[in-house]
Amino acid sequence: MIGQDTASDIALLKVDVNRPLPVLPLGDSDRLTIAEWVMVIGNPFGLSHSVTIGIVSHTGRADIAPAGREGFYNFIQTDAAINPGNSGGPLINLRGEVVGIATAINSAGQGIGFAIPIDMAKAILAQLRNNGRVVRSWMGMSVQEQSAEQEKPRRGVVVTGVVEKGPAATAGLRVGDVITGFQGHAVRNAG
Repeated sequence: MIGQDTASDIALLKVDVNRPLPVLPLGDSDRLTIAEWVMVIGNPFGLSHSVTIGIVSHTGRADIAPAGREGFYNFIQTDAAINPGNSGGPLINLRGEVVGIATAINSAGQGIGFAIPIDMAKAILAQLRNNGRVVRSWMGMSVQEQSAEQEKPRRGVVVTGVVEKGPAATAGLRVGDVITGFQGHAVRNAG
Protein backbone atom coordinates (compact mmCIF):
# COMPACT_ATOMS: atom_id res chain seq x y z
CA MET A 1 0.00 0.00 0.00
CA ILE A 2 1.42 3.35 -1.07
CA GLY A 3 -1.17 5.33 0.88
CA GLN A 4 -4.80 5.53 1.89
CA ASP A 5 -7.35 8.23 2.54
CA THR A 6 -10.18 7.02 4.76
CA ALA A 7 -12.10 10.31 4.39
CA SER A 8 -12.69 9.57 0.69
CA ASP A 9 -12.46 5.76 0.89
CA ILE A 10 -9.58 5.66 -1.63
CA ALA A 11 -6.27 3.79 -1.41
CA LEU A 12 -3.30 3.53 -3.77
CA LEU A 13 -1.79 0.07 -4.12
CA LYS A 14 1.35 -1.00 -5.97
CA VAL A 15 1.19 -4.31 -7.84
CA ASP A 16 4.50 -5.92 -8.79
CA VAL A 17 4.19 -8.14 -11.88
CA ASN A 18 6.58 -8.95 -14.69
CA ARG A 19 4.04 -8.50 -17.49
CA PRO A 20 1.91 -5.59 -18.71
CA LEU A 21 -1.54 -5.42 -17.18
CA PRO A 22 -4.64 -4.31 -19.11
CA VAL A 23 -5.89 -0.85 -18.18
CA LEU A 24 -8.84 1.40 -18.98
CA PRO A 25 -8.42 5.09 -19.77
CA LEU A 26 -9.54 7.56 -17.10
CA GLY A 27 -12.27 9.93 -18.25
CA ASP A 28 -13.47 13.33 -17.06
CA SER A 29 -16.18 13.01 -14.40
CA ASP A 30 -16.73 16.77 -14.41
CA ARG A 31 -18.22 16.40 -17.90
CA LEU A 32 -20.82 13.80 -16.85
CA THR A 33 -24.42 14.80 -17.48
CA ILE A 34 -27.67 13.66 -15.92
CA ALA A 35 -29.17 10.76 -17.93
CA GLU A 36 -25.80 9.83 -19.50
CA TRP A 37 -25.44 6.05 -19.89
CA VAL A 38 -22.88 4.30 -17.68
CA MET A 39 -22.02 0.75 -16.65
CA VAL A 40 -20.53 -0.83 -13.53
CA ILE A 41 -18.22 -3.84 -13.58
CA GLY A 42 -17.60 -5.91 -10.48
CA ASN A 43 -18.13 -9.13 -8.57
CA PRO A 44 -21.49 -8.72 -6.82
CA PHE A 45 -22.19 -11.50 -4.35
CA GLY A 46 -19.11 -13.33 -5.73
CA LEU A 47 -20.47 -13.44 -9.29
CA SER A 48 -17.28 -12.48 -11.13
CA HIS A 49 -17.16 -10.32 -14.25
CA SER A 50 -20.69 -8.95 -13.81
CA VAL A 51 -21.76 -5.87 -15.76
CA THR A 52 -24.77 -3.67 -15.05
CA ILE A 53 -25.94 -0.65 -17.01
CA GLY A 54 -27.91 2.46 -16.12
CA ILE A 55 -27.78 6.23 -16.22
CA VAL A 56 -26.27 9.01 -14.17
CA SER A 57 -29.09 10.11 -11.87
CA HIS A 58 -27.29 12.96 -10.09
CA THR A 59 -23.82 14.45 -9.70
CA GLY A 60 -22.26 16.24 -6.74
CA ARG A 61 -24.25 14.24 -4.20
CA ALA A 62 -22.78 15.35 -0.86
CA ASP A 63 -25.88 14.88 1.29
CA ILE A 64 -25.27 11.23 2.18
CA ALA A 65 -22.76 9.43 4.40
CA PRO A 66 -22.32 5.74 3.51
CA ALA A 67 -22.76 3.53 6.57
CA GLY A 68 -22.78 6.72 8.65
CA ARG A 69 -19.06 7.32 7.96
CA GLU A 70 -17.76 10.87 8.21
CA GLY A 71 -15.88 11.95 5.11
CA PHE A 72 -15.62 14.16 2.07
CA TYR A 73 -18.25 13.06 -0.43
CA ASN A 74 -19.17 14.33 -3.86
CA PHE A 75 -20.82 11.22 -5.31
CA ILE A 76 -22.10 10.38 -8.74
CA GLN A 77 -25.52 8.79 -8.24
CA THR A 78 -26.50 6.06 -10.70
CA ASP A 79 -29.27 3.54 -11.17
CA ALA A 80 -26.78 0.99 -12.60
CA ALA A 81 -26.95 -1.83 -10.05
CA ILE A 82 -24.20 -1.66 -7.43
CA ASN A 83 -24.33 -4.58 -5.02
CA PRO A 84 -22.02 -5.94 -2.30
CA GLY A 85 -18.87 -6.96 -4.18
CA ASN A 86 -19.03 -4.10 -6.70
CA SER A 87 -17.19 -1.67 -4.42
CA GLY A 88 -13.97 -0.54 -6.02
CA GLY A 89 -15.15 -1.48 -9.49
CA PRO A 90 -15.19 1.03 -12.33
CA LEU A 91 -18.10 3.21 -13.42
CA ILE A 92 -17.56 3.46 -17.18
CA ASN A 93 -19.06 5.83 -19.76
CA LEU A 94 -20.00 4.83 -23.33
CA ARG A 95 -16.53 5.85 -24.56
CA GLY A 96 -15.01 3.11 -22.38
CA GLU A 97 -13.49 5.60 -19.93
CA VAL A 98 -13.54 5.18 -16.15
CA VAL A 99 -15.54 8.12 -14.78
CA GLY A 100 -16.04 6.83 -11.24
CA ILE A 101 -15.34 4.17 -8.64
CA ALA A 102 -18.37 2.23 -7.38
CA THR A 103 -18.49 2.58 -3.63
CA ALA A 104 -21.92 2.58 -1.95
CA ILE A 105 -25.62 1.81 -2.23
CA ASN A 106 -28.80 3.00 -0.59
CA SER A 107 -29.91 -0.24 1.05
CA ALA A 108 -33.43 1.09 1.62
CA GLY A 109 -34.16 1.31 -2.11
CA GLN A 110 -33.32 -0.26 -5.43
CA GLY A 111 -31.40 1.42 -8.21
CA ILE A 112 -29.69 3.98 -5.99
CA GLY A 113 -25.93 3.55 -6.11
CA PHE A 114 -23.02 5.92 -5.65
CA ALA A 115 -19.57 6.28 -7.19
CA ILE A 116 -16.57 8.44 -6.35
CA PRO A 117 -15.93 10.81 -9.29
CA ILE A 118 -12.70 9.88 -11.09
CA ASP A 119 -11.54 13.53 -11.10
CA MET A 120 -11.68 13.51 -7.29
CA ALA A 121 -9.81 10.18 -7.26
CA LYS A 122 -7.11 11.56 -9.61
CA ALA A 123 -6.40 14.45 -7.23
CA ILE A 124 -6.30 12.14 -4.21
CA LEU A 125 -4.12 9.55 -5.96
CA ALA A 126 -1.57 12.21 -6.92
CA GLN A 127 -1.23 13.18 -3.24
CA LEU A 128 -1.04 9.54 -2.14
CA ARG A 129 1.67 8.87 -4.76
CA ASN A 130 3.69 11.94 -3.74
CA ASN A 131 3.10 12.10 0.03
CA GLY A 132 1.54 8.77 1.07
CA ARG A 133 -1.35 10.77 2.52
CA VAL A 134 -3.81 13.53 1.63
CA VAL A 135 -3.36 17.06 2.92
CA ARG A 136 -6.58 19.10 2.91
CA SER A 137 -7.21 22.75 3.39
CA TRP A 138 -8.96 23.88 6.55
CA MET A 139 -11.32 26.82 6.90
CA GLY A 140 -11.98 26.63 10.63
CA MET A 141 -15.73 27.13 10.46
CA SER A 142 -19.00 25.26 10.22
CA VAL A 143 -22.10 26.21 8.25
CA GLN A 144 -25.70 25.07 7.86
CA GLU A 145 -28.49 25.82 5.45
CA GLN A 146 -30.69 28.78 6.25
CA SER A 147 -34.08 28.05 7.76
CA ALA A 148 -37.18 29.21 5.88
CA GLU A 149 -37.47 32.23 8.20
CA GLN A 150 -33.82 33.23 7.76
CA GLU A 151 -33.87 32.78 4.00
CA LYS A 152 -36.52 35.36 3.09
CA PRO A 153 -34.40 38.05 1.43
CA ARG A 154 -31.12 36.06 1.46
CA ARG A 155 -29.84 32.84 -0.05
CA GLY A 156 -26.83 30.86 1.07
CA VAL A 157 -25.56 29.21 4.24
CA VAL A 158 -25.27 30.56 7.78
CA VAL A 159 -21.95 30.40 9.64
CA THR A 160 -22.70 28.48 12.85
CA GLY A 161 -19.21 28.17 14.30
CA VAL A 162 -15.80 29.82 13.87
CA VAL A 163 -12.57 28.40 15.33
CA GLU A 164 -10.67 31.04 17.27
CA LYS A 165 -7.52 32.14 15.38
CA GLY A 166 -8.44 29.83 12.48
CA PRO A 167 -8.47 30.90 8.81
CA ALA A 168 -12.17 31.93 8.86
CA ALA A 169 -11.68 34.03 12.02
CA THR A 170 -8.57 35.65 10.56
CA ALA A 171 -10.57 36.52 7.42
CA GLY A 172 -13.20 38.23 9.60
CA LEU A 173 -16.05 35.70 9.43
CA ARG A 174 -18.37 35.60 12.43
CA VAL A 175 -21.18 33.34 13.63
CA GLY A 176 -24.41 34.47 11.95
CA ASP A 177 -22.76 35.64 8.72
CA VAL A 178 -24.46 34.41 5.55
CA ILE A 179 -22.30 33.10 2.71
CA THR A 180 -24.07 33.46 -0.64
CA GLY A 181 -21.19 32.85 -3.03
CA PHE A 182 -17.62 31.62 -3.30
CA GLN A 183 -15.21 32.37 -6.16
CA GLY A 184 -18.06 33.46 -8.43
CA HIS A 185 -20.27 30.43 -7.68
CA ALA A 186 -23.55 30.59 -5.75
CA VAL A 187 -23.55 28.73 -2.43
CA ARG A 188 -26.94 27.06 -2.03
CA ASN A 189 -26.28 24.35 0.57
CA ALA A 190 -23.80 23.34 3.24
CA GLY A 191 -22.26 20.62 1.04
